[in-house]
Amino acid sequence: MQFRRQRPEEVGVNLTPLIDVVFLLLIFFMVTTTFTRETQLKVDLPQAASGEPVEQDLQVIELTISAAGEVAVNEQVLANPSLDNLKRALQRESAGNTELPLVITADGQAPHQAVVTAMDAAGQLGFSRLRLTTSEMQSDGQP
Repeated sequence: MQFRRQRPEEVGVNLTPLIDVVFLLLIFFMVTTTFTRETQLKVDLPQAASGEPVEQDLQVIELTISAAGEVAVNEQVLANPSLDNLKRALQRESAGNTELPLVITADGQAPHQAVVTAMDAAGQLGFSRLRLTTSEMQSDGQP
């Protein structure tokens, strides 16, 4: 009796399902990832011995001025902090509602002109609820 020799099947790994799973994982992570751009300015607040803490409103416009004079409105840095650009940014963020409180957070070393320009832009647009942010001074004169 003569048996026919069977050829052994080639052993291999089918990569198609593995590639499909990796591709689906890639798509899942791309869709669920949030990309945030950190545009916060570093600000060291000036000190004040007097003042009262204010209750935080639900909707507020925050205008931040760094020591270098960079200006950000609601954490969006303005490329050119001129009066016109500042007014446009404030109008965009307020959507025409000048009753919203405007909080000006300026660094202690910020140029005085930048703070005056911010207050001027707010005044020209009709904002009447302006606040300046400071840090509380300790009894020994340290912040």
